[in-house]
Amino acid sequence: MHYVKKASIHDLRYRFSALEDLLRDGEEIQITKRKHVIARLLPPDPAAPASFPDFLARQKKIFGKRRLKVSGTEQLAAERKRS
Repeated sequence: MHYVKKASIHDLRYRFSALEDLLRDGEEIQITKRKHVIARLLPPDPAAPASFPDFLARQKKIFGKRRLKVSGTEQLAAERKRS
């Protein structure tokens, strides 16, 4: 069974590092003042993994089945020679 941790305003001021560790572990913390809950601290939602664009699908959409006369490597080498 999961119990919600409670911390007073005093704990929040003087023992924040301990509360921060609980938040990093995924715990929810209720902040109390005179035994009444006045706020909740929640850990952040896990970040979604970054997705990369589908470059091959984009290329097929733009050019269809046509073949390019110059490869990307050759084009990059030509650009670098100009600079």
